[in-house]
Amino acid sequence: MLDIPLSALEVAMVQTGARAVDTLRDTAAFAQGVERLGYQRIWYAEHHHSPAIGAFPPVVLTAHAAASTSAIRLGSGGVLAPNHAPITLAEQFGTLAALHPERIDLGIGRGPGTFDEAIARALRRGAGPTTDAEYEGDVAAILSFLVDEVALGPLPEPWLLASSTAGAALAARLGLPIAVAHHIRPDNTQAVLERYRAAFTPSRWCERPRVLVCVETVCAETDEEAAWRIGPMDVIKAGLLKGLSEIPFPTPADAAAHSFTEQERQALAGFRAQQAVGTPETVMHRLTQLAGETGADELMLTTPVYDLGDRIRSYELIKKYAEATAAP
Repeated sequence: MLDIPLSALEVAMVQTGARAVDTLRDTAAFAQGVERLGYQRIWYAEHHHSPAIGAFPPVVLTAHAAASTSAIRLGSGGVLAPNHAPITLAEQFGTLAALHPERIDLGIGRGPGTFDEAIARALRRGAGPTTDAEYEGDVAAILSFLVDEVALGPLPEPWLLASSTAGAALAARLGLPIAVAHHIRPDNTQAVLERYRAAFTPSRWCERPRVLVCVETVCAETDEEAAWRIGPMDVIKAGLLKGLSEIPFPTPADAAAHSFTEQERQALAGFRAQQAVGTPETVMHRLTQLAGETGADELMLTTPVYDLGDRIRSYELIKKYAEATAAP
């Protein structure tokens, strides 16, 4: 039985043949659907210059979703500190927290949000990749500005995103809750959590280690249907294995016709085994297993499937199964 909160990560996939405005419209419908199902929070990820993922600022999507929902928590997962002035992030999310008290999260990450070096430099006004010291300074400055400069009332809840032990060490040192990117680097998850818990220092933000684990999750009535729905993301991942980053998000039919090499098939199967894809029973078993292995306080599900209805249906099947199998 899974007895911890479930949440959602929205990466705003832009389907082949669709317009960005269609994806934006879907984000509001998705937020309303997930709130109706009783999920804990929705986070929005920052991406740039990708044909498969919309370049929609998390702060804008958070504001839009907050205006069209009433209770679910919303925020960034994450907004990327190297791309923004710390005071700007503090002002933006501080304002959202004042407008929507006790509903706003500020999840902070490090990566550039793009594979294009020219775009990464443009985001940083010509600067190169951020150093460990610069990143730590940025995160500390964001937290300081939240408290000292722009506090308008209730503060946003800060989180640090991490997929490496260096990120875990920083979250522990600053006393922040941690969101672990198991959906990106699952082989690092245990090492990240061990470093975080061993070094955690209590702070005004968090009295004890607090862990959210994000897992790629696709649920359908049958294993075959779940495999069909995850097919487009398999094509994206196979492209990344070849160093190809500018791949449109294909239809499930196009993905089913895609030819994978044996090496790609093995890599995709290994990755999928660490995520949660299949029927409600299969998915819930895997989520329960992952929660036990990690000691997570919360699981965040990311469901990169082509159709909005299929995506919401995945979240619905999981919730219904969890409720049906809950202890009396």
